Amino acid sequence: MRKFFKRLLLIILLCVFAGLLFLGTSLVTPRLGWLRVKNPTLTSFQKYRMKEWREQGKNKTLKSYWRELSRISPSLEQAVVIAEDDKFWQHHGFDMAAMREAMSKNWEKKTLRYGGSSISQQLVKNLFLSPARSPIRKLREAILTWRLEKALSKKRILELYLNVVEWGDGIFGAEAAAGYYYGKTAAALSPREAARLAAILPMPRRYSRASFLRSRYLDGRVAEINHVMIKRGLVPDESDEQAESQAAVQEKQ
Repeated sequence: MRKFFKRLLLIILLCVFAGLLFLGTSLVTPRLGWLRVKNPTLTSFQKYRMKEWREQGKNKTLKSYWRELSRISPSLEQAVVIAEDDKFWQHHGFDMAAMREAMSKNWEKKTLRYGGSSISQQLVKNLFLSPARSPIRKLREAILTWRLEKALSKKRILELYLNVVEWGDGIFGAEAAAGYYYGKTAAALSPREAARLAAILPMPRRYSRASFLRSRYLDGRVAEINHVMIKRGLVPDESDEQAESQAAVQEKQ
């Protein structure tokens, strides 16, 4: 009986804490409706990186260029959703299956490394929070994600994400990433180039520009993402295109 009351008290305290945190977050965080029509300038995550560079004595600058969704390759939109949050268009901010899987991994490995975060959650982290991992930050992230999904359309959430997400050391957003890694605009990315950029999002600062193009791990991830895109009819099957090209050459001969 004593254990039951202890657990009940713990649950009540957690509920009270969550309620106070929700109220505090609602009071100190501006309404998110402004993001429907205005683009953010410096995000919380970008400020965190700049502070990090100053503390390390590095003279670095951010590379970031805003582009509307219409000026970003559809292949990049599709590849990022497949790689980062395949149920993005269906859920309301949280992929519960991915979160349960992440919680199971964290429990097994005694860590907070695995997040199972949706694109909406990652956008909130970039806009308002920091890379730090803690239960309190995750709770704040959840509250803000719920509010973000209420305030914005999925299309706008994806547009914001593609423009603020970290794609390398000092590289933020699709336009800067396309220019840095491929020397072209985000609109001009091919499906395979898009898949490769999507593949590095979980670990954007691990690769240099050279290793980005030579990584066997990324080769494998690109193949996986590209396979899903082909299977869903989002891009043509390259093997079919090659066969058609060879047939056309034989006919001419």
